[in-house]
Amino acid sequence: MHLDKLQLTDFRNYADLTAEFSPQTNVLLGQNAQGKTNLLEAIYLLAMTRSHRTVNDRQLIRFGQKSAQIEGVVSRKLGPLRLSVSLGPTGKRVRVNQLEQAKLSQYIGQMNVILFAPEDLALVKGAPAIRRRFVDMEFGQIDARYLAALSQYRTVLRQRNQYLKQLQLNQARDEVYLDVLSAQLAELGGVIIAKRVKYLTQLEQYAQELQHEITQGDEQLTIRYHARLLKEIGATAEEVGEQLTTKYQEIRLTEVEKGTTLAGPHLDDVYFYLNGKNVQSYGSQGQQRTTALAVKLAEIGLMQEATGEAPILLLDDVLSELDGMRQTHLLRAIQDRVQTFLTSPALSDVARKLINAPRIFAVSAGTITPTENISPEIPDSKTTTD
Repeated sequence: MHLDKLQLTDFRNYADLTAEFSPQTNVLLGQNAQGKTNLLEAIYLLAMTRSHRTVNDRQLIRFGQKSAQIEGVVSRKLGPLRLSVSLGPTGKRVRVNQLEQAKLSQYIGQMNVILFAPEDLALVKGAPAIRRRFVDMEFGQIDARYLAALSQYRTVLRQRNQYLKQLQLNQARDEVYLDVLSAQLAELGGVIIAKRVKYLTQLEQYAQELQHEITQGDEQLTIRYHARLLKEIGATAEEVGEQLTTKYQEIRLTEVEKGTTLAGPHLDDVYFYLNGKNVQSYGSQGQQRTTALAVKLAEIGLMQEATGEAPILLLDDVLSELDGMRQTHLLRAIQDRVQTFLTSPALSDVARKLINAPRIFAVSAGTITPTENISPEIPDSKTTTD
C-alpha cells in the first residue's frame, strides 16, 4: 500500500498543493513552522478521519477560510482508491472513489498508517491513557468490529456514568436501568478486551524480534494486558463480558457512591517487561526508548499480517530524538518494506548512509519542492509541486 498523490486545499498553511510521492522513502526537509508536520497530519487525517494533534477540526482550516479538502490516490493490491476528507461548517464528510460514506467507521481502514512522533517515545513511560489510545488507534484500523465496539462502548459508558451520577445525587432510583446499561457495557467491554489481548499477543511476537535485534539478544520483551479490577482475563469475549458483569455487581455501591464506572477497558493498561522486570518502573530511559521503538516498528508486521498489505509509515522528526544506534535499527527495519514519509530539518550521517534512493522535498512556507539536495542547507523555494 502506498500514497501516490496528495491534494490539499486550505489545509493548515497549505492554500493549494498537489504532490506526487515515491512508493519508498519520501524525505521532507525544512526548518520548523514551514509545514512539514502539517503534511504528515494531512496524510494521517486522510487515513483516520481525525488529526493526531487537535480535536478541533476548525484549527485544520487555513486562516480566513471556511472549509478544507484533503484528497489522495492510494495504490492497493486490488487497485487504486480515491479518498477524500472534507472539513467545513456542516461537519466532516468522507468519500471513497467519490462515494460518500455514511459512517466514519466504514471509511477507516481504506488506508493504514503508522505515525511515529517524538512523543511516542513516551509510550512506555507515559500515562496509561497514552497506551490505551495507542492500541485503539492501531487496532481500530485493522478490525472494523473492534472500532464499532469501541464507539458503542464509549456511548454506553457516557450514559452509564450519567445515570450513576443521578443515583449518587438521589435524582434517580431505577436500578433496573442500571442493570441494562451494565449488561451492555460488559458485553462491549468483553469484545474490546478480548481483541486487545489477541492483537497485543501478535504484536509481542514482532516486538520481541526487534528488541532482541536492537539489544543484540540481551533483552527479552514481554507485553501484558492489565484489566483493572479483574484478577484474570477470560479466553473469549463472552467470558470477559461475564467477568465484567460480575464485577459491576460487586462494586455497584462504590460506583454509585463515586458516581462513575470503575472497571472496564477505558481504565485498563498495557505493561512492558524486559527480562521479567517492569520497564515502566525499573527500566532506564534508554531501555524505555528502545522498547517504544520496538513496539512501534512491530506495528508494521502486525498490520501486514492482519490486512495483507504493508501500512504507510509517518516519521515526524523522530531521528533527532534517537541516537545513532537506534537510528540505524529504525532505518534498517523499514528499508524497502513500507512507504515512508520522514520529516527533519536536516539528515544525520546515519540517515544519509542508510536511506536507499529517497525522494527529497524542500518544505518552505506551505509549499514543497522536489530537490536532489540532501545537505543541511534547505533551498528557500516558493514553488508548489504539480
